[in-house]
Amino acid sequence: MMAFSTAITGLKASTTELDVTGNNIANSSTVGFKSARTEFSDIFATVVVGSGSANSPGSGVIVSDIAQDFTAGTIQFTNNNLDLAIDGSGFFQLNDGQGGITYTRAGGFELDKDGFVVSKNGNFLQGFGLDAAGNMQPIGNLAVSQKESPPKSTEFMDLSFNIDSRAEASNLAYDPTDSATFTFSTTNRSFDSLGNENTIKYDFIKQGEWRERQTVDFSTFSAAAGETLFVAGGSLTVPAGGLDQTNVAAFIEGQLSTLQGQPTFDSNVSGMKVGTGTPPELIVTYKASAADVRPILIQHDPGTGAVDIVAEHDEDPFFPANKVEVTEFTVGASFTGSVDIGEHTVSITSGATASDVLTQIRNDQNAILAANPEIDTIDINSATGELIITYKAELGDTPSVNVALASTTAGTLTLTDDPNGKNEAGDASYQGVYQMHALFNNETPLNIGRVNQPGTAGFTSNPQGTEAGPILLTFDTTNGLLASVNGTPVSATGDAPKLTIQGADPADPTNTIELDLTGTTQFASDSIVKASTQDGFAKGDLIGVTFSADGIMVASFSNGQNSNLGIVALATFENQGGLQPVGDTAWTATLASGQAILNPPGTGLNGQLRSAALEQSNVNLSEELVALIEAQRNFQANSKTLQTENQVTQTILQIN
Repeated sequence: MMAFSTAITGLKASTTELDVTGNNIANSSTVGFKSARTEFSDIFATVVVGSGSANSPGSGVIVSDIAQDFTAGTIQFTNNNLDLAIDGSGFFQLNDGQGGITYTRAGGFELDKDGFVVSKNGNFLQGFGLDAAGNMQPIGNLAVSQKESPPKSTEFMDLSFNIDSRAEASNLAYDPTDSATFTFSTTNRSFDSLGNENTIKYDFIKQGEWRERQTVDFSTFSAAAGETLFVAGGSLTVPAGGLDQTNVAAFIEGQLSTLQGQPTFDSNVSGMKVGTGTPPELIVTYKASAADVRPILIQHDPGTGAVDIVAEHDEDPFFPANKVEVTEFTVGASFTGSVDIGEHTVSITSGATASDVLTQIRNDQNAILAANPEIDTIDINSATGELIITYKAELGDTPSVNVALASTTAGTLTLTDDPNGKNEAGDASYQGVYQMHALFNNETPLNIGRVNQPGTAGFTSNPQGTEAGPILLTFDTTNGLLASVNGTPVSATGDAPKLTIQGADPADPTNTIELDLTGTTQFASDSIVKASTQDGFAKGDLIGVTFSADGIMVASFSNGQNSNLGIVALATFENQGGLQPVGDTAWTATLASGQAILNPPGTGLNGQLRSAALEQSNVNLSEELVALIEAQRNFQANSKTLQTENQVTQTILQIN
């Protein structure tokens, strides 16, 4: 009568299957839940009697295992960055704070009051720490340990731009508040060591059509024969008879051929000539590429071994490096007629004086400029009776327009060339030279590497040091690429020499900023900023935490900075089927599963991490409902076996 016990084992097995299926159905909406299936084994006994054997029909069925199905569930995205899902293999490792370690796929995490990342039941999410260099540290509780981002002073600035080669500054004297005095300007923000935001304004002035003229006064000069004069890097021997204030200027001008070839002279001086003052002055004109360089031009060594400065130069304002022609009008009597200025004729009314002539020329100025495109400006000095014609610098040493008297009907009008030598040759050879100014908060000139100049406070103690003021940028006029920065050539790879900005951190004057101008050009197109970055920032507050696909926990701050706080650890097992479920959608390791192998997401067998997402249950309701029907049939069939065996027993008992 083994059928009774056999049927009972079937009923028990079917009941267990119903329990497992019901549990799957109940957890079909549980985040991270893994369905299970019931596995059966038959009970079968073989009895050996003597040399033969008797076969048993079997003793029923047992539940051999309730196996977990660890296939991935559907990933559903949420609005919470602390919701995590594993796209692939692996488990989150949790620590209950008392040494208990569990593993889960349910990634619904949150922050506790101390900033630790915890599961819904308060267990701590485990991960790798990170040191300042980004190296992984031992496993521990992941926490938002940084609530604010400290300020960082600007240490590096990258700036590249294009300056329109066609653009000019319309005024001569640089004024940082007047945009007409510079060719191009741009402003970068910077931060000091306390996080205060400041600005650095860069102004660029095209030097292609300006030169600087300086005058040397020899009113106290005297040098004996055989002594040495040092002139712009070259040396001259005082001739027999000596030199004094009356003849030294003419002597130096006559030695141009001797001075040429000296590096300092050739790189700075464009020309010299003797003025008409008393005593005569030496007028020195500098190249555009030497703009704002103030060398001590004349030095005298009387044989004592010491160099004494015998003449300093006075700086005149910038003046156009193009031809300036001055013509004086003198009227001996009333005049009637006309004056030809190039291709335009100015009619002069009857009885005109010199002042009247100039006034009528001024009235015709627009017509004169239209008829003579080589003329840049026409200026009138009524007090001296002068007509000053200035020619466009880009034309170089262009011939003068003809200024002549036309028909005269009465009186006398005389034209006289200026006796003071004010004609200056045009200069178009220094295109591509720009003066670069840097201003802190639009006011204070910054030190960006300008070498200390004679006559300044720092020159005596440190002639090779630097001071606040402009430097020079030069461009290759054949291709518009940056050629040099502050006298240092751009490398063959195109990398510009770095500039060091001093004085841009009031909170810590020792801080400097490295400025990189690589990529700057001078093309005939609009002036634009092509790149502008800097590495400083103000203090920031924590605004959120998120996770990257490779498991890095990133804190974001209000100043735009991010900080890596740690890396989520994912666990894999040699036999994940051997894990023991312990509730709360978690498992513990067993001897059957083996020890956990911990690695960051995306490495080894681990899947990628998805932030703001949760893995849903992998229960398939359709399959579970079918399994429920099957388990019900099995139960009913085993019940029928029990019922049939009972009827057989009753029949036997009724035999007389």
